[in-house]
This record gives sequence, structure tokens and C-alpha cells, in this order.
Amino acid sequence: MKFEHLIEINDPLNPLIDALTHAQLWRGLVLRAEAPKLFVPHLDDAVIDLRTDAGFRRRLRYGKLVIEDQVLLIDQRQICYEVAAQEDISASSLTMTIENPTQDTLWVRFQYDDGHDAATDAANAMYDDFRRSAYQESDIDTIRILRELAAEGRLDSLLN
Repeated sequence: MKFEHLIEINDPLNPLIDALTHAQLWRGLVLRAEAPKLFVPHLDDAVIDLRTDAGFRRRLRYGKLVIEDQVLLIDQRQICYEVAAQEDISASSLTMTIENPTQDTLWVRFQYDDGHDAATDAANAMYDDFRRSAYQESDIDTIRILRELAAEGRLDSLLN
């Protein structure tokens, strides 16, 4: 399943939405990767066990299920989560890209790829519809939490 969607962050025509700066948005997306328990309530534990200049490796625990992934931080514009195949889990990825089509607008593009071929996607169509909906709701929640953190000033004091 390949799936992508956009979430608008800044809309200069909507005064009801507090604008975020690119730096606040970037800090928030990095925070989502570094402290995922703030964003995923059913996550039991998250440990970063290796850092490089390009990103870090994490181990996430959901009960007995442990998932290891790589997080790549690219030019304060893109965060890529890459899960290698492990036990019963196939390789997959999530890429979040900050888009700035005009000076006053910001968007985040979320791109998911579960690594399955077309035949597997066809067999899992109903399940994938549910996953797409769950992913989109999770991403909307992520942006909601980032807005709350920004309103509290917590995205202004984090490291770049």
C-alpha cells in the first residue's frame, strides 16, 4: 500500500488558525520522532540507541511487540522513518515532508509505503482502507499536538 496526504499548517486566509514558523514545525516533527510517547498513547517504551549526523535508530515497544526503525533527518525539511523487515513485520516507510509553496503557507506531506506488491495490496484492500484512515487520523492528531506545544512555547526552546 502506498498512501499519501497533505495537512495544511498555515493558511493566510484563515485567521482562526495560529501560524507556525518553519522552525517550530520542524522542531515539532523531530520531537515526534525523538519522543513518540507524547504522540502515540499506546506506545509503552521508546529508546534511541544510536545517533549519527543523519539521524538515529530507535526501538519501540508496544507490549511484547518490539519494532526497530531508522529515522533520517534531511535538511530541516524531511523526516524519513524506515522499518526494515523483522520477524512478522515487512519493510515499510513513512516520509514527512514540509512544503512551503508560498511565503505564507506551510504544509506537511505524509507518505506511507508498506512495501507490499500490487497483488498483496489487492488482497488487503479492505484492511488498507482502514489503515489509511487510521494513518490520516494519527497525522491530524500529530499536528494538533504540535499546535498545542507551539501555543505553550515548547517548540521555541527545543534544539534545532
